[in-house]
Amino acid sequence: MFIGEGPGKNEDLKGEPFVGAAGQLLNELLAHAGLYRAEVYIANVVKCRPPGNRDPEPIEIETCTPFLREQIRLIHPDVLVTLGNFATKFVLKTETGITRLHGRPQSAGRFTVLPIFHPAAAIYDRTKRDALFDDFGRLRELLAQARTDGADVARTDEAAQAAVVPATATAPPAEGPLATPPADSAHTSPDAQTRLF
Repeated sequence: MFIGEGPGKNEDLKGEPFVGAAGQLLNELLAHAGLYRAEVYIANVVKCRPPGNRDPEPIEIETCTPFLREQIRLIHPDVLVTLGNFATKFVLKTETGITRLHGRPQSAGRFTVLPIFHPAAAIYDRTKRDALFDDFGRLRELLAQARTDGADVARTDEAAQAAVVPATATAPPAEGPLATPPADSAHTSPDAQTRLF
């Protein structure tokens, strides 16, 4: 899952994220990470373009973030990639800028967060292009590790379930509003599972 600042003029007009030169560069970067555009979800801190393409104001961010939280909860990504300063500072609750944080995985709740320069930054400053490709290479490594970890967990769960042999028949568990929910994390509240910011 990628999180940017907000839609630009072209994105607002087309209703799609990352169109134009930044979108073309993003497609190259995704390919470098072994991904296709259709495999990723792109969200923004703010959901519409501020007038005059100015930086989002605190009230705009506060108004839009419940939608972002819900998107993260529904997508439940392996890695959150923050694109640029606004997304990185918001998700990580830091004042440290993207120049110092890019390419270095961070933690926010249960999520691995990888801050990366916004692709548009490389269009205006060609020196950032190599850093972007390096950071997307790091993303490829993080995703491979997440897939390996996920496969290990699945194998462990299957082995544990196969080892359980009931000693005697028991009554089925109670159902309905008075039933005691299982204690595993899959039945905790969505907020507890995705506590991020």
